[in-house]
Amino acid sequence: MSSPDSQLLDPLGMTLDQFCNAAAGLGRGPHQALHAYRRVFRHNLPASTGGRVWARANPGPIVHTLEEQTPEGPTVKFLQQVGGVTAGALSTRPGFQALTVESVLIPMIGRLGKRSYTLCLSSQVGCAMGCTFCETAQMGLIRSLTPAEIVGQWFAATHLLDHAEARDIRNLVFMGMGEPMDNLDNVLQAIRVLCDANGPALGASNITISTVGRIDGIARLSAFARQPGFHRLGLAISINAPNDQIRSQIMPINRSSSMGDLRDALLAYPMRSGGKFCFEYVLIPGVNDAPEHARQLADYLAPFGKWTKDTLPLGVLNLIPYNPRHNSPWPAPTEESVEFFLTQLVELGVYAKRRRTKGRQMMGACGQLGARHIRSRRVVEPTSGGAPIL
Repeated sequence: MSSPDSQLLDPLGMTLDQFCNAAAGLGRGPHQALHAYRRVFRHNLPASTGGRVWARANPGPIVHTLEEQTPEGPTVKFLQQVGGVTAGALSTRPGFQALTVESVLIPMIGRLGKRSYTLCLSSQVGCAMGCTFCETAQMGLIRSLTPAEIVGQWFAATHLLDHAEARDIRNLVFMGMGEPMDNLDNVLQAIRVLCDANGPALGASNITISTVGRIDGIARLSAFARQPGFHRLGLAISINAPNDQIRSQIMPINRSSSMGDLRDALLAYPMRSGGKFCFEYVLIPGVNDAPEHARQLADYLAPFGKWTKDTLPLGVLNLIPYNPRHNSPWPAPTEESVEFFLTQLVELGVYAKRRRTKGRQMMGACGQLGARHIRSRRVVEPTSGGAPIL
């Protein structure tokens, strides 16, 4: 005999079509399923028939929130509980039976002066990429998140977070914990759900995937972007260095895939007409901030086009002042050094913008997400959905 829980559907990881198929297995018709799907996603209300609940969202609870004021509004970091590691050596170690994933709600003021919010999503607990400047990398990879856990971050921000601002989430960026290309199947399924017109109903043009430069993942994303409804999906690339020597020192991925190989993969990507790559460049004092680095970076980006008053290139460089991780060997750059480097890039024809720092004091800014009690461990056992990756 089946348990009541086995008769309860959680739509967070399913598109409407998938949910309808699952609901049919419980004897629910397509109209019942459509009503239930909208009811859960739009109002956080369960669906019931004959007094019996058969569908409800089951996101991990928000266990902690932090807030930091900025000129554009409050930046909110929230920690959400997700399932722990269920098999392997890590499953018996203290602190791994229940995990938390970090997400950040970031205020933005648009050209018309109206405030909206961008939600920074995580795709993994920890990360295997090993970037030396990143807090998450110090954890290693614990496990990848499921589609429901990824969508659950949007659901928690929209329906559970005690902030009115969360109701005005306009954009989603996969720039939190983890490398999205290392969990691409689940990330793409989450995007299908997030874009479902009867669910969260976000446009693909409002979603951006950020990668350290996994060339195989970019090729797979190219195929996804060619599917109807997803050609406007955004792609951001963490460049962070002007040449292979520096990039290999701070980003181990570059030792297997050079900057030239990465550029070739991007030039082959089916970028939509009028679309742009976002090149992210974390400015680290004494590492990648010299005048010759600006010139080398401009040369590297030249195939994507030069910026003039009449033309826009195929990419925009997002200059990010370094946000120190715990025990960082580098300080944050000075405002003067950031402005100087930005000015050099613009004079060299690079279409460049400076990312305003938000959430640094609460460890919620770019490159600062991560659990301190995990980052010092020595064992790294990659897992997916709680089970070891084979």
